[in-house]
Amino acid sequence: MRILVTGAGGFIGGHLCPALAAAGHELRRSAEGCDAIVHLANIAHAHASPAELHRVNVEGTIAQAKAALAAGARRFVYLSSIKAARPEDAYGRAKSIAEQALLRLAGLEAVILRPPLVYGPRVKANFLGLMRAIDRGWPLPLASIRNRRSLLFVANLVDAILRCLDAPVQGKVLELSDGAPLSTPELCRAIGLALGRPARLFPFPPALLRLVPGAAPVVESQVTDDNAIRIALGWQPAHAFEQGLRITAEWYREQGG
Repeated sequence: MRILVTGAGGFIGGHLCPALAAAGHELRRSAEGCDAIVHLANIAHAHASPAELHRVNVEGTIAQAKAALAAGARRFVYLSSIKAARPEDAYGRAKSIAEQALLRLAGLEAVILRPPLVYGPRVKANFLGLMRAIDRGWPLPLASIRNRRSLLFVANLVDAILRCLDAPVQGKVLELSDGAPLSTPELCRAIGLALGRPARLFPFPPALLRLVPGAAPVVESQVTDDNAIRIALGWQPAHAFEQGLRITAEWYREQGG
C-alpha cells in the first residue's frame, strides 16, 4: 500500500515508518495517490493551551482527513488516546471531538486507536523521567498508591496500526494494551528489575500527592479494554510487558542512562 504517515519524525512515527517499509509498504510525502493515511501529528501532551490543542488536534486532524478524501485516500487511521474515553482535561476533550468528527465525515474509512501510556526505545517525558529516577536510586513517595494503569509497548502499537491499514474495522474505536494493568508501585518495581536497580519507594498519602501539579499520571487509574480489537482482528500483543520493558531498559543503558 501507499501510505502517508503524519508526524513521522516523532517517537511513534520513528518506529512505525521502518516497520511499514519492512512490510513492503510505500511511504509517501503527501496524500496524493495514497491508499491510507496514518495520522500521528498531534500535540501529545496536556500542557498546551486549550485553543492550541483545538487548533492542532481537532482542526488539524479534520483538515488532514478532508485532504485525504480529496486525494482519493479513504482509509484514515487516527492515533487518539484513552483520555478521549472519559475526557477530564482539554487534551482529552480535543481528542474526543476529533474522534467524533472523523466518524461523521462522509466517505472516510476512519479507524480510531486509543492507546494508554506508550513506552519503548526513544520514549520521552514521564516514563523516561521515572526510569531515570529509579536508575539513580532516588526515593519516590509512591508506595501507598493503589491505582491500575494500562501500558502499551510501542512495537505492539505499531503492529496494531499495520493490522488496521486494510482490515474491515472502519468506523470502529479500538483500545489497546499490553495486557493486565499495573499499579504505579508495580510498574516502578518492574522498571527497577529491568534496570537491575531496586525501586526505592516509601509511603506517602495519595491524597496529598494529588495536590502536586502533574502527579495525576502516577496516582490516578487509567485502564483500557482491548477486547474489541482482539475480537475484530484476532490481535494480541506480540511482546509481553516484561519483554517490552526489557527492550526499553536495554535501549536506556545503551544511551548511557
